[in-house]
This record gives sequence, C-alpha cells and structure tokens, in this order.
Amino acid sequence: MKTRASSWRQAAFSLGLSAVVPAFAQGTPSTLADTVVTANRTPTRVDSLVSDVTVIERADIEKMAGQTLTEVLVRAAGVQMATNGGRGKSGNIFIRGAESRHTILLIDGVRYGSATAGTPVWSGLPLDAIERIEVLKGPGSSLYGSDGVGGVVQIFTRKGREGFHPSAFVTLGSDSFSQAGVGLSGGSGGVTYSIDASTLNDGGFSSTNPTVQFGNHNPDRDPLRQRSLNTSLGIEFARDWKLDAGVLYSEGTNHYDDGPGRDTHDDFRSQVLRAGINGKVLPGWKTQVQVSQSEDYAKSIVASFLPSHFGTKQNQFLWQNDIDTPIGVVLAGVERLEQKVDSATLYDVNQRSINSAFVGLNGEAGSHSWQLNLRNDRNSQFGNSTTGFVGYGYRITTALRAHVSHGTSFVAPSFNQLYFPGFGTPTLQPEEGRNTDVGVSWTQAGHTVKLVVFDNKIRGFIPSGPLPANVPRARIEGWTLGYEGSIGNLLLRASYEGIDPRNELNGRQLARRSDLQATLGADYGVGAWKFGGTLLHVGKRFDDAANTFELKEYTTLDLHAEYALAKHWTVQTQLRNVGDEDYQTVRGYNQPGRGVFVTLRWAPK
Repeated sequence: MKTRASSWRQAAFSLGLSAVVPAFAQGTPSTLADTVVTANRTPTRVDSLVSDVTVIERADIEKMAGQTLTEVLVRAAGVQMATNGGRGKSGNIFIRGAESRHTILLIDGVRYGSATAGTPVWSGLPLDAIERIEVLKGPGSSLYGSDGVGGVVQIFTRKGREGFHPSAFVTLGSDSFSQAGVGLSGGSGGVTYSIDASTLNDGGFSSTNPTVQFGNHNPDRDPLRQRSLNTSLGIEFARDWKLDAGVLYSEGTNHYDDGPGRDTHDDFRSQVLRAGINGKVLPGWKTQVQVSQSEDYAKSIVASFLPSHFGTKQNQFLWQNDIDTPIGVVLAGVERLEQKVDSATLYDVNQRSINSAFVGLNGEAGSHSWQLNLRNDRNSQFGNSTTGFVGYGYRITTALRAHVSHGTSFVAPSFNQLYFPGFGTPTLQPEEGRNTDVGVSWTQAGHTVKLVVFDNKIRGFIPSGPLPANVPRARIEGWTLGYEGSIGNLLLRASYEGIDPRNELNGRQLARRSDLQATLGADYGVGAWKFGGTLLHVGKRFDDAANTFELKEYTTLDLHAEYALAKHWTVQTQLRNVGDEDYQTVRGYNQPGRGVFVTLRWAPK
C-alpha cells in the first residue's frame, strides 16, 4: 500500500508536469530541429524520426559539473540507474525498465563495455571529453546487433573545428573533490585537431553501510583518482574525402569496500581507438570505412581473495554506405566484432566473433516518414540472429505528429553468465525481444510535448543471479511523457516514466527498476547570470528478483548557477542533493549526500 507521503509526492510531480505544459491555441511549429545519427545510422532531423531519442548537449553536461555520467543520464535523459556507491564505482543504466545488459554503449560509433559482465562500463568515462550524447529508447539490434533490447547510448567526443580554440577549467568541491583540465582545438586548410587532458581526485565517502550483503562493509572513505586524454585528427585529403582518427584514454585507481580492514582498490584502464575514411563515391553515394578497438581493464589489489584482473578487448571493422534514392536514404553495410576476455579467472571459452550485414531505408515525403531496417548477425557461439525494424510517422497537422514502430532484438549471454566458475550456465541461449511503440508529439510556439506508449516482450529472459537460466518471458509495458519549451528567458523541461517491468513466470517486478520516475527542470538567464535546477523523484523498487527487500522512494534537488566574469571567463556552481536525501539504489550501498562544486572555466570564443 502506498503511504500518504508517497501519494503526495506522485501527485505533486503529476501536477508539476501539467503546470509546465502550457496550452496554446495559436502558433507555428519550431523550424529548427536537432539532427541525430543514432536512431538510424544516418543524419536525420529529430522531428522526422519514428523512434524516441533524447539529446544531451555539452552545455547540459557542464551544468552538472561534479556529477557522474550515470547521474547526467538519469537527470537529462530520464533513464533509471543502480550504482554501488559513489564516483568510479560500478553502476548500471536501465532504459525503459530493461536490464543493464540490454543497452548498447557506443563512443563515436565504437562499441564499448565489458564482455565478461555483458554490460556497458560507465564509471571510467571522463565527462569533460564528451561533446554530445544521444539516447535511443527502444530496440536497436537491427542497427547495432546484440544487446539492443532497451536502447542505445552514443557518446560523441569533442572534436576539432576551424580556428584556434584553447580552453581550461578547474573544479573544487565537497569530499576533497578536485578536477582540472586543459584543451586545444582548431583547424585550417582541411585539417582539424583537438586534444583535451584532465585529472580528477575525489576523496569520496564509504561506499557501503552495515546493511550490505556478504560482509563487504568497511567504514572508510573510498577515493578515486583518474587521468584522461582525448584527441582527434581530421584531414581532408581529397575533394569530399576525409581521414578521421581519435583516441579516448582513461586510467586511475578506484577504492571500494570488500570487508573490514582491507583497503581494496582497482587499477583500471579504458581506451577507445578509431581510424577511418569517409567520402563520396558518386553524387548521392557516401561511404565510410572504420577500424577501431575498445578496451576495458581492471586489476584488483588487496582483495578478499587473491588479486585478480578482468579485461575486455573488442576489435571492430565497419564498412557502411548511404545512398540517396527517390524513396529515401538506403543504408547498406557489413561489420565484424571480435571480443576477447583477459582474466585471471579461467573461462572455458574466452573469445568470440560476430560477422554482420545490415540494410535499411529512411525517408520522408510531405506528411509521411518511414524507416525500415534488417540485420543478420552470425555469432561464432550461437549462430545466426536476424532482427528487423519498421516504423511510420505521419504529421496530422502542422503541430501534431504521430508515429508507430515495431522492432525485434536479441542479447547473446555474457561470458560470466556462460562460464564463470560456480556461477555460469553454459547451455544458456540468447534472449529475444519484440517491442512496439506508439507515440504522438505536439510542437507549437517553441513548446514540445511528447507521449510514447511501449510494450517490450522478452523471450528466454535471463534473470540476474547465480546459475542463470532462460525463463519463458519477461514483459515491460509503460509510457513516457515529456515536455520542453521556453517562456521568454525561462527554459522548462519535464519527464515522467511509468513502467511495469515483470518476470511473467512468477509475476514479480524486475530488480532495481521503479514503476515510476519523474524529473522537473528549469533554467533562467538574466544579464551575466544563469540559474537552474533539476528535481528528480524515483519510486520504490525491489533490490532482488524475489521482491523481498524494498528500496524506498527518494526525491533529490540539484541547483546550479553561472556567472560570466569577463569575456572568456565563467564561474559555475553546482549544489547537489540540496535536501541531503539519504537513499540507496542498491541494497547496502550509499549514494552522495549534499555537496557543492565550483568551476572556473576559460574558453575564448
């Protein structure tokens, strides 16, 4: 039964969401729209998509200085999270209530994550290297292969541009937090370049409390030290042809709790290397070839067991073609992914390869827009998997647009699920998803309201826990309501997600997923000042698949302010968790309390 406080909070969020969605009888739709590539692998205007996509820009990231990548995604993209403590600790993202392993993470088109855990790795990625994030909510396997049941997150790193653009920043904050970085980007005569370097130190807090399981509690601080480098180079070597390369590298030391009296920590390293060429073969025919490698590696020191290490290396080869036709852009390509595990733990199998071919069509005419995709992945362990997507959009009036789509997806079991000693089940089979979306959006006089209803059925679902097994079905039904708009200098945004994530074998709610999450945000600028804040509410959820331990609901408020000191200088302040809310997203693991962060930034225009 819901408590009176719980009912009040939900009512307050619903009322607040309604209050910031004004009704206008007259007006014209916005003529400016973001262009994204993640939704169909080709640049497409957001207002012609048949999928649900959220875009997070560099300015949004800078307003949340001092927070982690997962916290940015939760507040700016409306996804849910579960993390084992503070900065640098392992964490998971749940898009539309799907499992953490049901999300694909791409960095400049390169797949990144852990093949042992089967999940993206969010903790080692430096925020200061990120220019833009696109979050695709819905099936992504027909575009990107295995794991795309819930969605795709693509990070675009900072690149060079014409001119000469130095920059620098320093941030100081609570819990002995400090971060500093310098950057240089520019370009001339068909050559662009960028380099950004930063260092981060966080004194942290105790990751655990006495309610944690398995005796892992240790009441000490769990600090993080991290160094990162991001570089890019672009060279136009012929008319309409360009060489593009980049490196994203991060390393450091992360402390975590592993029982009393042990100062357990990981030395970690992550990197993404890419190089490719792209250009026009003929008028209307663009092609790109990219070779890339991503690596995630961590070595445990002073652990409760013998020191160990886990690493994943993924080599990726891509050839993609975009061809203009009278009915839209035809997409065609081939891809190869090689995954290899480097671990002190002995796996019966430690590598696999996936050869893929994909085609698609994306177009619009008048009030109509459409998207079709088909992909086949041949996995060296599991054979062929074919996935598809079909979507249609129709502009009913100049302000009102509707879309409907249906897509299939699959997830190959991770190496841990298959082979980890005493944990894995070698006979596991891939999970298969079928998702249907129905959405409607209204855009008028600078205001946009979007409602999406979805139904995701997952066959052969693999619940978390030891000795995993395929169960017949899981089903996630739900809806999202979002708003963005402005009234003068006041920018407003709001989102509400209501979901019912269930294991249909026993009717229980999927672990660590709430049936509701809502955000309210505002930004206001006057003169040299900018002010804003984000209110986040997450409903109750269960920590375990058996639904025996309940995690309470929580509400946090974050505030930020910015002042232009001089032509090229700004000072920013972030006040996190203003009410000092005590909450957990995983049983026994603490989350950050109230904190303040101040950033001095120099960025000549």
